[in-house]
Amino acid sequence: MATKKTTSTRKPAAAKTTSTKGATKARTAKATKTTPPASEPKPDPKPDPKPAKADEPKRMSAINAAAKVLAESKEPLNAKQMVEAMAAKGYWSSPGGKTPHATLYSAILREINTKGQGARFKKTERGKFAANG
Repeated sequence: MATKKTTSTRKPAAAKTTSTKGATKARTAKATKTTPPASEPKPDPKPDPKPAKADEPKRMSAINAAAKVLAESKEPLNAKQMVEAMAAKGYWSSPGGKTPHATLYSAILREINTKGQGARFKKTERGKFAANG
């Protein structure tokens, strides 16, 4: 018996040809755009930057205000007491958050964990902090 040799009916892969009609039109359109004459001054798109307010002091952050309150305090305070004292003394007030004491507590713990002995705070008992130093 003779074996029948099969040939592939696939055509060899030819390079794709792309239509240059659309590309030529796009290039032509770009080339024909008019530009304003050089004699006209270009408008400045960016306004002048605002001058820095030198007379207004920079606002204190919650953790810096807490360090200041604890330094002035004689006994350890919890986070809620610190937030109330900061607002009463005008150092810092919450911008409208529901749990500023939880955020402050977390920030104080983060500073203690990252800076260790160099932290501005020390934990005296559960939930209470005092100034370190």
